[in-house]
Amino acid sequence: MPLLEVRKLTKHFGGLSAITELDLDILNSEILGIIGPNGAGKSTLFNLICGFYAPTQGRVTFEGENITGLKAHRIARLGIGRAFQATTLFMKLSVFNNVFNGFHMNYKEGAWKSFLHTPGARREEKEARQKVLEILEFMGVAELKDQICHNLPHGHQKIVGVCIALATQPKLLLLDEPLTGMHSEETSKMLELIEKIRERGITIVLVEHNMDAVMRLCHRIVVLNHGRKIAEGLPKEVSGNPEVIEAYLGREEEG
Repeated sequence: MPLLEVRKLTKHFGGLSAITELDLDILNSEILGIIGPNGAGKSTLFNLICGFYAPTQGRVTFEGENITGLKAHRIARLGIGRAFQATTLFMKLSVFNNVFNGFHMNYKEGAWKSFLHTPGARREEKEARQKVLEILEFMGVAELKDQICHNLPHGHQKIVGVCIALATQPKLLLLDEPLTGMHSEETSKMLELIEKIRERGITIVLVEHNMDAVMRLCHRIVVLNHGRKIAEGLPKEVSGNPEVIEAYLGREEEG
């Protein structure tokens, strides 16, 4: 059974159809690439899966449970994490505190117990702080834990964004253009980290415009255009698909 299933998923914004009757399976422990031209519906798909948008119609199933229309915080607690296209850090806070804030999603103790510093809340906070250090170590940025995020180079800020997503303890991690704005050395580092995350058993779905990286990293690729799936398969199959080539390059003018 797929980890996540999308069936006939549709999203209208007024008279515009951003996603149209999309069927999609995400398999356990794979890296799935979602590609397509600007405006193809890639980020809308992520927003539907994560609960930021409610679908116009269709269904999303995660680990056999229908999560269609659930609020974003409930979906995150079920095990779907996301790192956003734009850097969404608290720029005046340290790296450590940014990642520590990601753990609030899974706190078992209520907010009022944390405020009163009950023994359970103190124990949970101590465990969370230890897990933050483990995530930073795993992602190779432990030495930056006390650095203010505003002072970090772009590549490190993107890594911290992924660390925050990992703090929600996801089973499925959605990465929205994780390589945007990176130079070649930063790109290579992020690709290594994404593969390292998958090796821990976390399934990854990746939206990315860097086609070379997508073709090297992803096990399967789904191509969207105008909100519809136009191709799906192995990287080699997709890269040679005439409809995919046309979607990216456009139809040549007849002479």
